[in-house]
This record gives sequence, structure tokens and C-alpha cells, in this order.
Amino acid sequence: MNQANKPDPDAPEDELAGTEQPFVAHLMELRSRLVKSALAVIAVAIALGFFPGAKALYDWLAAPLVAHLPQGATMIATSVISPFMVPLKILLMTAFLAALPVVLYQAWAFIAPGLYSHEKRLVLPLVVSSTLLFLAGVAFCYYVVFGTVFATIQKLAPASITAAPDIEAYLSFVLTMFMAFGLTFEVPIVVVVLVRLGVVSVAQIRSFRRYFIVLSFIIAAIATPPDVVSQLALAFPMCLLYELGLWVARLIAPKSEENADAGESAERLPAQTPE
Repeated sequence: MNQANKPDPDAPEDELAGTEQPFVAHLMELRSRLVKSALAVIAVAIALGFFPGAKALYDWLAAPLVAHLPQGATMIATSVISPFMVPLKILLMTAFLAALPVVLYQAWAFIAPGLYSHEKRLVLPLVVSSTLLFLAGVAFCYYVVFGTVFATIQKLAPASITAAPDIEAYLSFVLTMFMAFGLTFEVPIVVVVLVRLGVVSVAQIRSFRRYFIVLSFIIAAIATPPDVVSQLALAFPMCLLYELGLWVARLIAPKSEENADAGESAERLPAQTPE
């Protein structure tokens, strides 16, 4: 018998051994999880349809802009079905965000059996923290950025122009801004994952700081409207969140990397000559 084919008795036992399932079983499990997620979104959408209602949700979403429109001005609908479709889209978007914990749990339940224990300990906190950070970015955009941006736009608009924004254009603008700020608030998660997986070191993240500052302003100029207020409102939090990710990465960095960084710092110190 070939000695190379013999199992090593000293090798650690694979905790996932014997848990493999056929491909069809995975497809059936995936379909079940997707159906449960869709039912959760639909149930929340029906509940929101009764209270507070699609019209109330749209009024809430449009409040930051309406508050800064000229006296007597309102938003308009240039399409026949826009007064119905736009509130419906907002209702479904709100239902998805409200049902997001259920959706994430179904995704977690699908991939968890194929993960090792140390991977489960890493993935679950990342899923929860990334969701909270995304929602925090959306809330920051709505409660802080929108009011400042709309007030600035109205102040800079010529007096001969009567503002009457289209509701579909406003919805597109809001979704773009929500996505930009939501993804921006994921910067600490990206930094932590890259360091934890060993793709980059803490020292490399620290040395990339100056380039990231420039990159953040470039991204803000592309992702936001062409006004300085919204660009600064996106670039500054991005830089602060980068520093937050660097601080967390230092805490979870492997001990070997911490020792290497300490040794690198010690090498930079000037050598002291004995007196």
C-alpha cells in the first residue's frame, strides 16, 4: 500500500467532513431561503401599505426638498403613472430595508453550514456591522446632507427660476445618494476584512492614507451632485471612517504583524551611542 495515501493520525479532524450535500439539495435550500426572504418583504410591504401608507412614505422622503422649495411651489409628475408608481417603489424599498434582518438571516442560514467555526465568528459580526453602517450612512444622508444641499441649491438658484422638481427625478437622486453614502460607510468593514485576510498589513493601510484622502474627494466628486457641500459631506466622513477602520484593524491584526510593526518602528528610532 502507498504510504502517501494513509491519513495522518496527528492531523486535525476536519469539522466539515461528512456534511457535504448534493448540488440539487443546495438548489432546493437556496430556493427555500429566497422564498422566505421574499415573503418577509411582501408581508412588511402589505403592513406598510395599511400604515402609514405609500403616500405618507413618499411625503416623508420628499420632506427635505419640499421644506426648501419656494412658497407655493410643489413637485410635479411628468408621467401619467408616476403618481402611482413612485410611491409604490418607495413602499417596496422601505419594506426591503425593514425586512433586511430576515433577509440577512436567511442568507446566513444558507452559507453557515459550509463555514468553519472561526469563519462563523468572523462573518456574523461583519454582516451585522455592515448592515448597521449602511443604514447609518442612509440616515446621515437624509437627516444631515439633504437639508444642507437643498438649502444651498435654492439659495444659488436665480430668482427667475421657479423650482418644480419631477418626482421620478427626485427618487433617482435620492436612491443614488443613499447608495453612495451607504457604501461609503462600509469603508471600515473593507479595511478590517483586508487586514484580517492578510491581503494588506496595517502598515500598508497607514501608508496609503494620503492617497485615500485624494481618492475620497475624487469619489465624492463623481458620486454626488456638482456642488461643494455634498462633495465635502461625503469626502470627510469617508476619511474619518478610514481612520476608524485602521484603528479597528490594529486591534484585530495578528500578533505576528503587530510585532513586525513594532520592530519596524524601533528600526526608525536613531541609535543611541553610549556615553
